[in-house]
Amino acid sequence: MTRRDADPALLAERIRKGERTALARGITLVESSRADHQEQAQALLAELLPDTGKAIRLGLSGAPGVGKSTFTEAFGMLLTERGHKVAVLAIDPSSARSGGSILGDKTRMELLARNPNAFIRPSPAGRTLGGVARRTREAMLLVEAAGFDVVLVETVGVGQSETSVADMVDMFLLLLSPGGGDELQGIKRGIMELADLVVVNKADGDLIPAARRAAMEYKAALHLMRPKNPFWTPDVKLASALKAEGLSEIWEAVETHRAALELGGEIERVRSAQARAWMWTEIREGLFSALMANKEAAHLIPALEAEVESGLATPTAAARRLLRLVLGPEKP
Repeated sequence: MTRRDADPALLAERIRKGERTALARGITLVESSRADHQEQAQALLAELLPDTGKAIRLGLSGAPGVGKSTFTEAFGMLLTERGHKVAVLAIDPSSARSGGSILGDKTRMELLARNPNAFIRPSPAGRTLGGVARRTREAMLLVEAAGFDVVLVETVGVGQSETSVADMVDMFLLLLSPGGGDELQGIKRGIMELADLVVVNKADGDLIPAARRAAMEYKAALHLMRPKNPFWTPDVKLASALKAEGLSEIWEAVETHRAALELGGEIERVRSAQARAWMWTEIREGLFSALMANKEAAHLIPALEAEVESGLATPTAAARRLLRLVLGPEKP
């Protein structure tokens, strides 16, 4: 590591200037689990915090095969053509063997990856719920400090607790296929309630009639749900990422959503809620890390798992025994 990389103030200065190598180094630093790297990362974030918070933060999710990467690339290209600087934090499924990303979003978004006004960072989801990497929030702050005014968090896809995605973005986009009623039956109510905008992708060619029917059904479903924000009513848009159609309308919806939040003073509340959710995520992850680092726990875990699996102990009792190793004995 060079002196410029080791000094948080110098690294922060390079990131503010938009140096990509410095930005990549900063994200690597915050993603590292080494204690010395984490200390440097927190110092770096403290340096850059005043330069963050100005970007539009968008979450993008959808089942595998719905075309998330194709949509992200087409949408990102549209925004850069309009003068925006776009950062994509793409969360890949993790390899069970190495823990690394296995899809490689830079290879799936080659055009956007070569765009000078775009930055793509694939990260492994690891064991974190919600299809996001643990350090996605820190990475978001770093790209904002580097001057990117639109941040897209592309997640692994539905099937896990997507609440953690919605907790870190201003607007949550749910990408769906033109499956109509059949697909609607398989979508969890919770994920629909999180969506600020539903996008029916692949609305082209022979799929256009099916996409229109699906959009009508999704609109009807949204009307049955209570909006999560009093200043915004979720809507449904049609798009074809492959043909770059419908993307302008989606961006108009994003801008309208942002204006509505700012007019109602809601953006400050949303950002405060994001910070609070981040704190509790760190608390939970910190407790788990402390438990995994405890040598006594390492010996006890296999025995407790065997007791739970055989019915000799309840999961609650086993969990309490483990937690006492970190938190100390329970007080009467």
